Amino acid sequence: MLQNRVNPFGDIIATKARGQWLGNRGQLHGAGKTILRPFKHKAWIICLLEFKDRHRVIMSPNLWTELFFLDEATAMAAGHRPCFECRREAANLFKAAWLRGNPEYGFNQKTLIGKIDEVLQKERINESGQKVTFEATLQELPDGTFIEMDNQAYLVSNEMVYLWSPFGYAASEQIPPLTKVKVLTPRSMVNAIKAGYPVQYNSVTT
Repeated sequence: MLQNRVNPFGDIIATKARGQWLGNRGQLHGAGKTILRPFKHKAWIICLLEFKDRHRVIMSPNLWTELFFLDEATAMAAGHRPCFECRREAANLFKAAWLRGNPEYGFNQKTLIGKIDEVLQKERINESGQKVTFEATLQELPDGTFIEMDNQAYLVSNEMVYLWSPFGYAASEQIPPLTKVKVLTPRSMVNAIKAGYPVQYNSVTT
């Protein structure tokens, strides 16, 4: 069982659960297929599991490390954004929504995605390698974002929160909409979702 699944905190964990999306942060593993570093570059992306019939052995030597996510909401909470090669349409939607949701940066359609990656890098992990969070009220958060309660990750959906696990979501909980919560999804990602990016997440138990 390889250490190649990502949770909403951005941690790379080992689990038997399978993922719906593939991710890339560069080459993170060594010869023994063990994780040596949390990332290598600032372009943390979300890819299709299959693209143009490409096939490769997981964690092959000297190649980027394949990471996997339960759903896109989990990937975005960790700080990943859609890939411009295998998910061109989603990537364009994401960039347009990110620009609408974050006008304070003065970016436009001609701005290279690397500039957005630099913003995301500051929002997802600090200089000590710790997850960056911010506070908001529950009612300020769009569906598909993640919050932290009691050191666990919860998905926000339909004014309810759902406990995350590598295998899916547990039964819902309801908390007052004006409750201040710790947000795991990077701030500019939250703004992009608010601005219309249709983040995918698995069905939840009611």
